[in-house]
Amino acid sequence: MDLFSQNATSSPPPRRDAPLAERCRPRRLDDFVGHEAIVGPGTVLREEIRHNRLKSLILWGPPGVGKTTLARIIAQEVQADFIALSAVTAGVADVRKVIDRAEKNRKYLNKTTILFIDEIHRFNKAQQDALLHAVEDGTLILIGATTENPSFEVIPPLLSRCQVYQMHPLRKEDIRRIVERALAEDEVLKPLKIEIQDWDTLLQLAAGDARRALNILEKAAELHEGEIPPVKLTRTDFEKAALQKTLYYDKAGEMHYDVISAFIKSLRGSDPDAAIFWMARMLAAGEDPKFIARRMLILAAEDIGNADPYALTLATSCFTAVTYIGMPEAQIILSQVAAYLAAAPKSNAAIVAINKALEDVRNHPDVQVPLALRNAPTTLLADLGYGKDYQYAHDYPGHFVRMAYLPPELQGRIYYRPGELGKEKEIRKRLMELWGEWKDYSKTEKPSKSKKSGPSR
Repeated sequence: MDLFSQNATSSPPPRRDAPLAERCRPRRLDDFVGHEAIVGPGTVLREEIRHNRLKSLILWGPPGVGKTTLARIIAQEVQADFIALSAVTAGVADVRKVIDRAEKNRKYLNKTTILFIDEIHRFNKAQQDALLHAVEDGTLILIGATTENPSFEVIPPLLSRCQVYQMHPLRKEDIRRIVERALAEDEVLKPLKIEIQDWDTLLQLAAGDARRALNILEKAAELHEGEIPPVKLTRTDFEKAALQKTLYYDKAGEMHYDVISAFIKSLRGSDPDAAIFWMARMLAAGEDPKFIARRMLILAAEDIGNADPYALTLATSCFTAVTYIGMPEAQIILSQVAAYLAAAPKSNAAIVAINKALEDVRNHPDVQVPLALRNAPTTLLADLGYGKDYQYAHDYPGHFVRMAYLPPELQGRIYYRPGELGKEKEIRKRLMELWGEWKDYSKTEKPSKSKKSGPSR
């Protein structure tokens, strides 16, 4: 396809054999479902669209929530020249071609140009730098779409020139409205007179992803091809369709929380072979290598911690190297670090410690800093007892002195309890020697699962 063949103001309707999600893509803002806080009546973005005062923006959210659809609708509403690039395949030269076209649109046609960059988090620094001047002087309007936090992936100068809108997974009622519209209006499904007998299953399988819901609906309908209407879709139909679509998505490179979960659990379980297999599965499917590196960074602190403090340093270096190098060479670095993290001794003492401390912070919101620990920069504060009885550790043998640092209400609390593996064994021994009967570090606790939840679990 030619770089400039996608124009939102003149694109033809999709073909009958296009995927249902594409056939049902809304083309007007009034037909866009969900995200009322972003484009509902009276919102800043809707007013900017209505008055054609659009500014560059970044749409951040998981797959299937309408980022691409909203970008196309915006271009349609303001009658802009809409140019779409994929950050996976486009380079600096492509960006410069778009800027050149935008300059001509502005100079000769008085027409706005919208550059839509899908997966903008995959644009490197040079590609993002190439956009800066054109975005700043209004030559073009940038709309970026990303599944990753733009604070980490978009360079600060570009991010400061864009408004970030976070698009959350769609609500079940939104997904249902989208599906009902497809059943009522799609020229392929409408004649089938489809009756959905288990909405709960379909909405649960969709998990806030409209595209996934429509794909499951389409595949479920295909299971009844040739039947006399009305076609009745059951829980079994949706489950079969969802399984088939999951396999398809693996080949297409969609983000798979099941696979990343298997990867993290293999690292935590000290199985380097399984970890590298699941990582290879993700890389082969087109997963962003920085996503994998970021998950390993979290695991290095959450599941290894001070049992091997070097693991966090190595994981940090891995993320930096992957960012600079890119694929395919980045896969070698990822493999090396995954093997190390899997083989490293494990401890979740750090995350258990912060969770316990946070619980006490919530339960004791009014505790005061002991006077001995307070700062006394003025004579008045010193007279009030600030800093009194503080014992300066470096004045004592071994640069240590036993004194109370926690508030009286929390005396005796132990949040960080080192394990018995790796470096933590040494840390535990030292703390026992230092604190003696003041703090009982001799006890060991069964490692508890952290309360944090997320795709890496």
